Amino acid sequence: MSETVRRIAFVTGATSGIGLAVIERLARQSMAVFAVARNPANVDALVSRLRGEGHEAAGVAADVCSTEQVREAVGAAVRVYGGVDVLVNNAGRGGGGVTAKLEEAVWTDVIDTNLNSVFRVTKEVLSTGGMIDRGWGRVINIASTGGKQGVALAAPYSASKHGVVGFTKAVGLELAQSGVTVNAVCPGYVETPMAHRVREGYAAHWGISEEQVHHKFNAKIPLGRYSTPEEVAGLVGYLATDTAASITAQALNVCGGLGNY
Repeated sequence: MSETVRRIAFVTGATSGIGLAVIERLARQSMAVFAVARNPANVDALVSRLRGEGHEAAGVAADVCSTEQVREAVGAAVRVYGGVDVLVNNAGRGGGGVTAKLEEAVWTDVIDTNLNSVFRVTKEVLSTGGMIDRGWGRVINIASTGGKQGVALAAPYSASKHGVVGFTKAVGLELAQSGVTVNAVCPGYVETPMAHRVREGYAAHWGISEEQVHHKFNAKIPLGRYSTPEEVAGLVGYLATDTAASITAQALNVCGGLGNY
């Protein structure tokens, strides 16, 4: 990416975990960043902090499960910055349990939050954000290693992330000659607030402590530890550059060796 070219990044789920690390990374790469998350106070606090650090930042509160709110959020980014060059679909949630007892509402909400939202936001950015017209763009979807193999007691989550990987590959091929790349970043276990909630859920199901769950999960990872949000953001930052122009329709792991597929 030429240092003289001003890029605009639109990040969902931007105020915590991986999304927060991503928006901070892209801001440090001299991009103007537009933050989207559900809590207005958290968005305002993030934008204020980034501006105070000398970055160009804006944002709005929006629920990615609402087509209307997604349209308004993308429209706001276009009004503020003139378009969107880099889209990071990060907003998501966990969810699962024993499938025979799983409430349909949980299934529906996980699929809507993790998969349908990626379609909603991507469609809106491609249609109004100007990527295709400019012949340069980056769509980066945060999927999961659970989007490449099954995760016990997490059927809706695993299904949603498999869908994100498939969507990424299909749209990446569709746009391959447009100058817009589409890739998925697939974290394994990453130390985030959601990871804490996931460990709590497994601890309750297995009847053990959260610390014991953490130990069991670490033991499955060849590196012996969770990845950090900043490590995931590092790959996102690379995919957002000119140098990554030949990488598209891929699902790339950041997982400490947990998944070698």
